[in-house]
Amino acid sequence: MTKYLINRILRSLVSVVIVLIVVMIMIYSALDRNLIFAQDAQYSKLQLNSKKVYCMQQWEKYGYVDYIPFADYLKGLLREGEIDQDTYNGAVKLGKTADRDSELTQKYADQFRKEMEADGYQIVRLDGITKINSSKYKEGGDPRFYAYKDIPVFQRLGNYLGGLITVDNIHYVEEDIADRGLTFTWYDPAYGGEKFSPAIMGNGTFNKYLLYCDDQFPYIHQNLVKLNLGLSFSIRQGVDVFTTMTETQGSYSYSLVSYPSGTVTESADNLHSATYAAGSFENGTPVIKNNFVDDYTNVSTYRNGMSRMGYSFVLGIIATILSYLLAVPLGILMSLNKEKLIDKLGTIYIVFISAVPSLAYIFMFKSLGGKAGLPTTFDMENPTWLMYVLPIISLALPSIASLMKWLRRYMIDQMNSDYVKFARSGGLSEREIFSKHILKNAIIPIVHGIPGSVLGALTGAIITERVYVVPGVGNMLTKAIGVYDNGVIVGMVLFYAVLTVVSIILGDVLMSMMDPRISFTSKAG
Repeated sequence: MTKYLINRILRSLVSVVIVLIVVMIMIYSALDRNLIFAQDAQYSKLQLNSKKVYCMQQWEKYGYVDYIPFADYLKGLLREGEIDQDTYNGAVKLGKTADRDSELTQKYADQFRKEMEADGYQIVRLDGITKINSSKYKEGGDPRFYAYKDIPVFQRLGNYLGGLITVDNIHYVEEDIADRGLTFTWYDPAYGGEKFSPAIMGNGTFNKYLLYCDDQFPYIHQNLVKLNLGLSFSIRQGVDVFTTMTETQGSYSYSLVSYPSGTVTESADNLHSATYAAGSFENGTPVIKNNFVDDYTNVSTYRNGMSRMGYSFVLGIIATILSYLLAVPLGILMSLNKEKLIDKLGTIYIVFISAVPSLAYIFMFKSLGGKAGLPTTFDMENPTWLMYVLPIISLALPSIASLMKWLRRYMIDQMNSDYVKFARSGGLSEREIFSKHILKNAIIPIVHGIPGSVLGALTGAIITERVYVVPGVGNMLTKAIGVYDNGVIVGMVLFYAVLTVVSIILGDVLMSMMDPRISFTSKAG
């Protein structure tokens, strides 16, 4: 079994990587990269050279290019001690055109050009654009000088996989800070230091809290190890896909919050999510300076709803349970009453669900449910359990039909087997034959799909969630595809692929536990 699992896991990892390669080639090579700005409000506001530079910055941020501005190159020389501050201040000033640069600027511009071209970069010089009869630049018309090169797909894949998992550490902050290190406390200051709640806090780390406890399941939480599925530039601009899937939604949830400065006030801020933002305290608003004592000021908020993954899982797991509770007895009844009324009615239902496009019957049930007074969309502000009814029914219907069809088939196959006829001739009762032989053997293939059904609930239902406006993972994917949010698409493809291979492996293990005749080991002879 162990050898089988190791081999299966290794093959699954290779399959996941192949899927990622195919998706990245399709997205980053076949699609126009300018499509990512379709829903970018900032892009539409910029003009002239500023818009071109903004494109480069965003393309670098989302993995299309490696972008190096001339100013950043000079800053690197300054950090390394090759130039002093006065030289930097003089060289960084660009003329309207290259021939109007100062001698100092031309010197380092030529050096920048030679080094970048030697490394395979393309050099771009954008001349300044001035107003008519004026020496002042138009808005966004400042001269720009930079180098860039496209990142190959396989390098992008390597960067993606290399940064998939990150571990926070006390050397994350590059600026000079006092008391860099870790602190353990039995009494979390986020609760005013009066409540027994162990926590490990960092200074110099990206996250202020690396490990902490609260009264929310699973009660012990960590920010030390982070899964990075990729940044979104539309669904949640600049936020990682996994964070977007797991953060809570809905209205703000207020409570008394004890800020690091000692201020206690009613707020929705989640201090356990505090991350480092350089200069945010010194340059912050009066509210920030009143509540915080350092640059760990970037916090998320508590909300009264579930996460996207939470909504998808609740709908999916209830639909899965409902499917098995209804399909198993109905499939058994159909097989025991072959060609009779209940079998014919069940067959009609199976054919209907299989033949009619899912979108058609989902809208049909949405219309019927709406006329019956059931909510047809999710209301995050005024949630009620009734809004779950129609999506769960829409999700359960095809699963019930599929389970009924296959269980009926497996049962009938077993009934006609030679060993059943032999058991019947041996004097076993029909009840014993049914429970100990027919059902036990027929249920084995059905059991294989249970892990996939459970884990599949985490991925959401793309069509159902879209139709009922469910704020889940499936709806998130359709929105990402619609606005070309490639970071979300790649991240969710990886998430789906991993869950799929894990569910198949778990299905194999569960099937071997149900049937001792199934073995994943081979012995000589």
